[in-house]
Amino acid sequence: MAALLALATGCGSGTGEPAGGSTSTAGRPTRHPVKDTSITARPGERFTLTVDQNASTREYWYLVDPAPDRSVLVSRGRDYASDPGDEPVDGAGGRLTFTFEAKGTGTTRFTLLHCTFTTCQGNTSTRPPETTGPTATPTTAAATPSQTPQRITYTVTVR
Repeated sequence: MAALLALATGCGSGTGEPAGGSTSTAGRPTRHPVKDTSITARPGERFTLTVDQNASTREYWYLVDPAPDRSVLVSRGRDYASDPGDEPVDGAGGRLTFTFEAKGTGTTRFTLLHCTFTTCQGNTSTRPPETTGPTATPTTAAATPSQTPQRITYTVTVR
């Protein structure tokens, strides 16, 4: 029961930011809000960024170019979790967490791309539309400025 209570209190605010902000405990990655685009880490430190995602509405997030300099920072994958509830609900969203590990001193950048059904036609959970790999830029048919996919570029300094 205590474990369930701990999980329930760790849920996010629904704003694309994890509950509790940028706190770190031994063995756990540091959690950064999505809006925290300037991140400082120590070599060996892991950190996460968590975003809202809903596959039923073709809303997805991708790690795209510029990819981080692997001598400074490496991606340790992503993990999707459905929104909590007593029973799964068709069309309900969830949260996607990207995990990174600081490797060596230096500064690097990476970008997260947010696609919706109006900004990236034909996107899937693993790849932006009409690409040969997950780091390519998606093709958007007749996109207007309001229909351009959202890109968030992060600068990470490891010291």
